[in-house]
Amino acid sequence: MHPLTTFLADAWINFDVGSLRDQFWSNTFDGLTYGAIYALVAMGYTLVYGVLNLINFAHSEVFIVGAYAVFFVLSGLGFGPSAPALSIGALVADLLLAMVAAMLVSAAVAVILERVAYRPLRRKGVPRLVFLITAIGASFTIQYLIFIWRGPSAEPAVIMFRPEAVFTVFGADIDDQQLTIVAAALVLMLVADVFVNRTRLGRGVRAVAQDPDTATLMGVNKERVIMLTFLMGGLLAGAASLFYVMKVPSGVQYSGGFILGIKAFAAAVLGGIGNIRGALLGGLLLGVVSNYGQTLLGASQWSDVVAFVVLVVVLMFRPTGILGESLGKARV
Repeated sequence: MHPLTTFLADAWINFDVGSLRDQFWSNTFDGLTYGAIYALVAMGYTLVYGVLNLINFAHSEVFIVGAYAVFFVLSGLGFGPSAPALSIGALVADLLLAMVAAMLVSAAVAVILERVAYRPLRRKGVPRLVFLITAIGASFTIQYLIFIWRGPSAEPAVIMFRPEAVFTVFGADIDDQQLTIVAAALVLMLVADVFVNRTRLGRGVRAVAQDPDTATLMGVNKERVIMLTFLMGGLLAGAASLFYVMKVPSGVQYSGGFILGIKAFAAAVLGGIGNIRGALLGGLLLGVVSNYGQTLLGASQWSDVVAFVVLVVVLMFRPTGILGESLGKARV
């Protein structure tokens, strides 16, 4: 039998519909947890694209730098392979400190990246292909600087707290870790959405996204708006890094942001690149579908395959993404 035929036959035999049915609700809620993390990172991609029409492939490294900040802060506070015995107030204070540190570090890296890698290119008026190549180069540069600094191995696990079931829905336990990640991510995304759509600075972002030349003539500082979008993307990526370490305690590694960054970019495209509400929808949908895929096919490696297959199928019928057309005129 041809190897491809054998592979397809094995893949078909491995379909486990029973497990998917039995674990449907637990997969759904766990998928929403991962999806919230994807959505926060995806908003960074979509903000920069909305203003500059640039895919900032170095955004995944902005995210992983924040994860290192979380690791160092929590390690310094005594977190490790075992969750420390802390009161609720002390735990919340420590997690907030780690989040603020990660957000500041990621935001600083994002702003430096814009000033060093992209701003000189804009001033020279280079073709957009040069921006894309520069973004990929910046991604590998940051990644391997971390490699030189910390080596190839993942950092030791930092467990913040042991998840405990809070309530049950359709037979699936919903734990405090899932609730914390989803609730906090939704609040952050709501704040970002309100900022872009309801504030004066947000109007400047939307004006530059729609027509940068006219916005400049109307007194909008284009360079400040561009810096602001990178800053916002970095802040959101830093917050996502705390939730990522919370969910994957041993996931801090020099290359740890690559796959998650690609999936977050796919989420942005799925929801409608340039649309911040689309990034939210795309991230949540991608997280859920990925979980379904790995359960149906019996291996975690399939989750990425299923996610990208869904992306391709959606784009075949709706090239602008799910919400890209409805809010495409505003672009962010």
